[in-house]
Amino acid sequence: MPGMPPPAADERQTLIEFLRFNQEAFFSAAYGLTDEQARSTPSVSALSIGGLIKHAANVQKGWVDRASAAPEMPPRDDRPIEELMAEYADQYVMREDETLADLLGALATQNAETLRVFGQADLDTPVPVPHEVPWFPHDIDNWSVRWVAMHLIEELARHAGHADIIRESIDNATMYELMAANEGWPETDFIKRWRPRQDAAT
Repeated sequence: MPGMPPPAADERQTLIEFLRFNQEAFFSAAYGLTDEQARSTPSVSALSIGGLIKHAANVQKGWVDRASAAPEMPPRDDRPIEELMAEYADQYVMREDETLADLLGALATQNAETLRVFGQADLDTPVPVPHEVPWFPHDIDNWSVRWVAMHLIEELARHAGHADIIRESIDNATMYELMAANEGWPETDFIKRWRPRQDAAT
């Protein structure tokens, strides 16, 4: 994949290409990391790259479930609130029993499902706003599938940038050299592929 989303012929393909581009950013941010490094929190943030990868998969699933169920609400989750909150908190943490390879595999699976749904859904379908969620607007009743796709682009881009900062805090690696290594770009005088450094944090 090149360093920018490719040109697209229409609105849907534009949404798909920008979704895909921001999905793939997490694989570059994680490229070459050990499980320990992916679990680490070397910046001022409490989050790790592994935690961000888990969140990127989970936030996509939540919104894709809403887009898939539209114009109805997705099935209600009636589990106790304590269980729901524990599950929500867990999606931001890479536990000791989790591996980076497994988290990336789960993200790849969700990425494919996200692209499938937005590749087929009617972009004008109304998506109900759950008014019981305090940070959602109370003055509108529906988003559209189009809005949900744009929101996911925004969400993934924000967290991909967050992952870039955490990765640079681990071993000074930056986006383009990681993309070049992850995607096998030809090396030039301008861009070299990332390689492990002797002084990298562990």
